[in-house]
Amino acid sequence: MSVRGGRGPRDPMTGSAPAAARRKNGYQRTGRYGRGPGDQRRYEAYGDRRGGLWGLLRFVLFLLILAVVVLAVMMTVARPMVRMLVVPLAEDNPGALRIGLVQDLVREDLGAQLTQPAGNDATSVEFLVESGDTPAMLAPRLEADGIITSQRAFLFEARMNDLGAQLNAGRFALALNLTPAEVVDGLVNNRIVIATVAVTFREGLRIEQMAAKLQTVTGSQVDAKAFYDLAMKPTDSLLGDYPWLLDVNVRPEGASLEGFLYPATYTLRVGDAKPTTAEGLIRMMLDAFYERVGADRLAVAESRGLTFHQVLTLASIVEREAIQDDERPLIAGVYQNRLTAKKWPTLLMQSDPTIFYVNDTLQLEKLKFAEWTAYVFWTTLTEKLPVPLPPELAGYNTYTHPGLPPGPICSPALASIDAALAPDTKTGYLFFIAKGDGTRTSAFAKTQAEHDKNVKKYEKK
Repeated sequence: MSVRGGRGPRDPMTGSAPAAARRKNGYQRTGRYGRGPGDQRRYEAYGDRRGGLWGLLRFVLFLLILAVVVLAVMMTVARPMVRMLVVPLAEDNPGALRIGLVQDLVREDLGAQLTQPAGNDATSVEFLVESGDTPAMLAPRLEADGIITSQRAFLFEARMNDLGAQLNAGRFALALNLTPAEVVDGLVNNRIVIATVAVTFREGLRIEQMAAKLQTVTGSQVDAKAFYDLAMKPTDSLLGDYPWLLDVNVRPEGASLEGFLYPATYTLRVGDAKPTTAEGLIRMMLDAFYERVGADRLAVAESRGLTFHQVLTLASIVEREAIQDDERPLIAGVYQNRLTAKKWPTLLMQSDPTIFYVNDTLQLEKLKFAEWTAYVFWTTLTEKLPVPLPPELAGYNTYTHPGLPPGPICSPALASIDAALAPDTKTGYLFFIAKGDGTRTSAFAKTQAEHDKNVKKYEKK
């Protein structure tokens, strides 16, 4: 037995008595640091609550990481499928291109088309942007001119750079070796400033008058003599670009372009590397003629009884005779009635403008080309016409030659062409005379007697 500390060998405080005995004696086993079991359980319970929240956060974080990984896998493995769905929608809805992911998918789909130039030719070409044009309207024309090879790539760059808001009408210098983005930039910054001069050819002018006027246009670089020569004897290369002129019903073989050079105002380029030439001007006039007259008028109905060239010839005479538009069909009707009248013995048209045409031709032959600018056309004869006339002019004298002249004597207006296509013959008029009383109208008659009265009444004293 130990006597240390005065305690017995089985001290209830420290000994190893059975637990039941210790509980019987009123003692509790202490926990760590002297705390009781109840206190320990409270702290352990508190620790469990902290572990549960952290576990939830870790689980949510795991889900987010998993979602990112899944999305990355989808955008890598399934990206082509996503692109196939997104790209068509983006092209139908350009506003979607504001979304970065959509832009990226479209760029991927276009690939090398965005950086590939149309070709290797650095030659600069002109491209015309007209008022009201949009990028979508320009795309097919740019492709047709060889400036781009992918309309989709061009339109994508146009949307990315807001070309539609910056587009202006004009001519632009674009090379044939540009990328789509460079083409877009060129359509904004490469506008060509062109110096021009306008020339107006009014209705009723003959080719010689046009050539004379061209000599007086300040700044024009059109060679007036080259213009005249080509208009009188058009080349095969020129005619080949206008198949309708090769139709013998429209223009007989060997005929000049008299009557086909449409009267209008034309803008001539001057002072740059590509000024308007004589052939360029003639092409502009032929283009205008076909655009205004149209294929329907060229295809004259068989019931009319005339070819289009004959219709154009009649229209040119009407143009030189008529003043009021509403009288054009009546004047055309007078000449048509003369051509078909059973009681008109020689079928003579007796048109004064045809006589002036013959006279002017003879007088111009006596002058130098440069002197044509001072000549006064379509005036009263100062001398009688020679007899006989040169063969190439004889048919234009409608006082001695029956029927229509061989060809037009000037460029008629569309109103005169329409009058010649549908002349007013129901009135039965065979004569007319300008009243000369300031009304700018004509007096019509069915018989010689009625016409003689009109002549007496309205002829100049």
